[in-house]
Amino acid sequence: MSGSARWVAFDTVRAVHTSDAYANLLLPREIAKAGLSGPDAGLATELTYGTLRREGTYDAILARAAQRPVDAIDPAVRDALLIGTHQLLATRVPPHAAVNETVRQVRQAVGKSASGFANAVLRRVSERDLESWISLLEADARSDDERLGLRHSHPVWVIRALRRGLAAEGRADELEALLAADNAAPSVTMTALPGLADIPVDATRTPLSPIGFRLAGGDPGPVVTAAGGRIRVQDEGSQLAALALTRVMPVRAGERWLDLCAAPGGKTAVLAAEALAGGAVLEANELSPARASLVRDSVAGVPMEVPVSEEDGRVRAGRGRYDRILVDAPCTGLGALRRRPEARWRKQPADVPELSSLQVELLSAAVDALTPGGVVAYVTCSPHLAETAGVVAEVLRTRDGLEELDARAAVSAVATASVDLPAQADGSGRAQLWPHRHGTDAMSISLLRRR
Repeated sequence: MSGSARWVAFDTVRAVHTSDAYANLLLPREIAKAGLSGPDAGLATELTYGTLRREGTYDAILARAAQRPVDAIDPAVRDALLIGTHQLLATRVPPHAAVNETVRQVRQAVGKSASGFANAVLRRVSERDLESWISLLEADARSDDERLGLRHSHPVWVIRALRRGLAAEGRADELEALLAADNAAPSVTMTALPGLADIPVDATRTPLSPIGFRLAGGDPGPVVTAAGGRIRVQDEGSQLAALALTRVMPVRAGERWLDLCAAPGGKTAVLAAEALAGGAVLEANELSPARASLVRDSVAGVPMEVPVSEEDGRVRAGRGRYDRILVDAPCTGLGALRRRPEARWRKQPADVPELSSLQVELLSAAVDALTPGGVVAYVTCSPHLAETAGVVAEVLRTRDGLEELDARAAVSAVATASVDLPAQADGSGRAQLWPHRHGTDAMSISLLRRR
């Protein structure tokens, strides 16, 4: 087993826990810095993401094996034990190798005094397989939701939010399928910017997006580099969200578009390509200077100028009148747990009211900046009803002259195959995508038009 791969996983998990790093951004840099490729890079990826996805379950197992709360374990030791537990219970790594290598890592990272403790804990973990551990933990669960949380490694509040989102479509019985999908590594989905790049002939087209595809395998980096940014990695749900806005009605030459919360810029690039094809102009905005630079890099492959401002979107929206605005609002990220598994542990229920208040303010500012007949797409990578249906309902309640369009129809018109988008219980036109049903992030898409 590659020691370098283990250290890359350890350093990434430590950064996630100590510095609020995002594994999907940090891990590729750590892999490149360590010079990993092929199986070693794959191992580092599996150890990192597998550990973060199952962290809640592994913490409960470690608490039993250590006979103490995980909060009482040295944080660095805990992170090494989490990675070791993942190797023991969810990989083909031989148990003796998982134990010995993890103990060696603890000794190097923390000191000899902690290595005996780590050895004892991991040997207790190795006495049962994952299913036996889960059955043991479930026996002490205080509720059905807590049992689901232990089995599928989701916080109880997230489980309840996801159930409510599914129930709004009459599909609450799909909850376990959704939780399982959140723990499955997603395939790499790519996009060819419309009018600027062609889907490779040997690629497999995605089932829904007309601009999406998947490669047969391997590192997509060389393909992205060779295309000069006109081919990129992007979730199919993000592609559909951008296209729902650009194709909900014909584009008139001279239209002005705005991407209000643009980072990291994947949807901005699709908007730019669509604007170029239709004779529209696009502006983008991102509050964070570091993230604004990502947006500039993202649109560099589109042969048109896309100015990127760095302002509070609630102020920036009012600096013009626009025919189409994308509000891809900051959210809990509960719809992207396949790709950002740490979000389930990082966010708390108390975060939702503050986020939804900001979302209402951003969407309100956007609709106020629309021209007559203009459309705003309100998009979140979250199915939480407070961040989706609740935000749109509040804006419709407080702003006159707005109508909600049928986003389900807009997404279906864009898609290359039938899309299972049940009606929402509140009667809205909101379209909700799901990883277990559509193979995308759980993207929510609403369209509002100014009369």
